[in-house]
Amino acid sequence: MSETAKTGPTDPASTDPASTDPTSTDESVTPVRDFTLRSAFALSFSDISPIVGIYSVFAIGLIAAGPGFFWAFPIVLIGQLLVTGVFGDLVSKWPFQGSVYAWARRLVGPRYGWFAGWAYMWGLTLALSALSLAASQFLLGALGVAGPSQPVTVLVALGVLILGSLANMFGGHLLKTLLYISMACELIASAGIGTALLFFHRTNPWSVLFTAAGAGHGPGWLFSPFLGVVAFVGFSFLGFESAGSIAEEVKESRRVLPKAISLSLLAAGLLVMYAVLGLVLAVPNISDVLAGKVADPVTSTLETRLGSGTGRILLIALTIGFMASLIAVQAAVSRVIWASARDRLLPGAAVLKKLVGKERLPCYAIGLTALVAGVLLFISTSKIYSLLLSFANAGFYISYALPVVAAAYVRWRGRWTPGPVSMGRWGGPVTYVAAVWIVFETVNIAWPRPLTGTWYLDWGLLIMTGVLGVVGFGICSWVFRPGAPGAALEPAALLDSEGT
Repeated sequence: MSETAKTGPTDPASTDPASTDPTSTDESVTPVRDFTLRSAFALSFSDISPIVGIYSVFAIGLIAAGPGFFWAFPIVLIGQLLVTGVFGDLVSKWPFQGSVYAWARRLVGPRYGWFAGWAYMWGLTLALSALSLAASQFLLGALGVAGPSQPVTVLVALGVLILGSLANMFGGHLLKTLLYISMACELIASAGIGTALLFFHRTNPWSVLFTAAGAGHGPGWLFSPFLGVVAFVGFSFLGFESAGSIAEEVKESRRVLPKAISLSLLAAGLLVMYAVLGLVLAVPNISDVLAGKVADPVTSTLETRLGSGTGRILLIALTIGFMASLIAVQAAVSRVIWASARDRLLPGAAVLKKLVGKERLPCYAIGLTALVAGVLLFISTSKIYSLLLSFANAGFYISYALPVVAAAYVRWRGRWTPGPVSMGRWGGPVTYVAAVWIVFETVNIAWPRPLTGTWYLDWGLLIMTGVLGVVGFGICSWVFRPGAPGAALEPAALLDSEGT
């Protein structure tokens, strides 16, 4: 990113008439700026969570495409880094709460931004439920509880969700301390796994990275198993935008946030690749994994190479990773809800837009995400829950795609003016390629694949996108009906309204 010649205050003082003034002196709608580059980086890094990314995709990637699945990681990382470049340009120009919602709204208009926020809200709230459930399972395992009943798992998950919500509601020093602790644990765990396995327990030759090892060969491997792995790996490199969601809580936001967004993904992505490389080269028997004889190749590899005690350590690390990711995801989605409510674009906006306490945090929005995610936990054994959950990752990608594609369109029309920090002459090419990438990956993730044996679950992402899209259209029509607060907003973006 390069500095532009523009001048003006570092932090926004919005003059956008299509929005409630983000810097109003009314404390009920003015967040406190207490995040720095370090803490904003920690938030995004925790949201991405390298240890969660490693564990979530390693087994399915190895089984689906063999050891060669490793090359999906650099492909996806490069594609997502292009997206961070676009987001960096957007957040420097419009450093407002709500990230994708705020950017999409100013690029195209309120309704377009509303749908970006709608996809983001549902995707992340559903993810909260899944993260709390996973954290509870790893926590119970770390505590030595073998085969816990479903009610016990759900109650522990509810406790994890409540604790994460309280951390977000207290905010301030407590929240940052938890983020720093989790970041340190993840750095140690992921870097430690990679170093120990790669330098001291490597048993497979480097050439194995260029084989499918029985998972399929030839052109068909590229167009079926490998594309599927690219979709799965896409789930590991999400959450970097969360620093942008808290933009009005960050000091020097225009210059700090582009760095926090890009550096958090780069650091997390390299750690994931490093650890996965070590795991692939240290798997005791790849053919057994491909044959389905090893249920958990990550734990099996670590226990075989590093001793039986590493299984318990991994469970603790996964508990911390999932818990930290939960806190970061909730912080991000609550700001999008709050920003939409501040613009009076949600039912119950009068309550949801309120900030509470000396930290002036959106506690009502945080509470809403906890309530919805908590209710979902009680149907976690049903097919309905699985169907709902299929939209979690799609929500991320759809909400990413809307502002990126809009940014490409605005640049193509020659209507873009950069903020204080931008990609300079690289801005256009990077934005166009990022738009192609994010559309490709969104379609790739949505593509129905025979994974479950139940047709409506294999098509679940498309089904839920359609259902939530119809529901969203109904609510959007009500919000923007004649005479409603939303109808008073400007119908088109004010591209030169930078908040200076």
